[in-house]
Amino acid sequence: MTKIETSALETKSAGPGDDVSEAFAEFMASFEAFKAENDDRLRQIETRSAADVLTTEKVGRIEDALDRQKKTLDQLVLKRARPAYGREEGPTVDLERKEAFEAYMRSGDDRALRSLDTKAMSVGSGQDGGYLVPDETEAAIGRRLTALSPIRSIASVRQVSTAVLKKPFAISGPATGWVAETVSRPQTNTPTLAELQFPAMEIYAMPAATPSLLEDAAVDLDQWISAEVESAFAEQEGAAFVAGDGINKPKGFLDHDTVDEANWSWGEIGYVATGAAGALPASNPSDRLIDLVYALKAGYRQNASWVMNRKTQAVIRKIRDADGNYMWQPPAAPGSRAMLMGFPLVEAEDMPDIAADATAIAFGDFNRGYLVVDRTGVRVLRDPYSVKPYVLFYTTKRVGGGVQDFDAIKLMKFSES
Repeated sequence: MTKIETSALETKSAGPGDDVSEAFAEFMASFEAFKAENDDRLRQIETRSAADVLTTEKVGRIEDALDRQKKTLDQLVLKRARPAYGREEGPTVDLERKEAFEAYMRSGDDRALRSLDTKAMSVGSGQDGGYLVPDETEAAIGRRLTALSPIRSIASVRQVSTAVLKKPFAISGPATGWVAETVSRPQTNTPTLAELQFPAMEIYAMPAATPSLLEDAAVDLDQWISAEVESAFAEQEGAAFVAGDGINKPKGFLDHDTVDEANWSWGEIGYVATGAAGALPASNPSDRLIDLVYALKAGYRQNASWVMNRKTQAVIRKIRDADGNYMWQPPAAPGSRAMLMGFPLVEAEDMPDIAADATAIAFGDFNRGYLVVDRTGVRVLRDPYSVKPYVLFYTTKRVGGGVQDFDAIKLMKFSES
């Protein structure tokens, strides 16, 4: 058995001097160590019907180190992409609105904003005021949410200016047929249409600032507010896009009715059963993953992704195919995704853990299958009174979401049937 110094696998703290390339090299080295130890564990199972306890514990420790190193690597990549809080004026910045918004943020002086924004009150709630952030700040929040929110990063995103997006779809298309060039065309049947609705619900965050931060003229408050709200927005979005019930929040793809793929119909999400309650089958578990891939039509597979949480990924990481190759492969470069059977793997912590009857794995073309609706405009309401001496910034945006193509997403259900 290969001797591994587990202390060498510990994750380094993410400080300013951390190097992305070094962190990626450590992650890859840990993955090679994991493969060696897991191969030894599998050989022990084949020869003794059970793995040595020490070997199993060592594999677990290396897996924990892998997860920590991957998290650190993702944070470093994200940190490198995040702008500093210092001032940077680009050529496209609306300086008049930026200066007016900054005056409101720093001192509460909203006179300039009121002259620029005649529609400051939020829709449907006259008492809930606020001012729109500059367009550049809204765009920065959107870009960061795409990087942080796992489902948003692979879904279709549409900007709207209304409270509800209504999208028609054809239940039955018009009758078609072949005809000769000079033969008259018979009248076709009228298609049957239905309508999907995607209401935009309000999501909020309330970062706090100290007086010294607001008095520091070197701090760009636009960048500060976008950095402060991004994690809160991403966390709430992630949970809603996966399992939201559609009540005051988007409807997640797991909240729809599910049905065995053999009996699939529009309006339901098809699933493939593992054949074992709360687990993959002990024999040839990779076959179930292959079945799930080919439950998806070819047109959807071209842009498909896996979606699962960290614990499920740890189980999948141990699986090898018939030739002994690991089906899970690490990212090819910092910032890229791990691959499973040639398809990118998106880690979404809001996916359920493996358990009896749980749909812990999703596979599909989420760009065609799931729609995120962003209503334009992010509003900020300054509150210097509630938690003196701190100043709260009640920040809201409107987001909706739901399945738009029920044939584009398939699930794996950990059940006998």
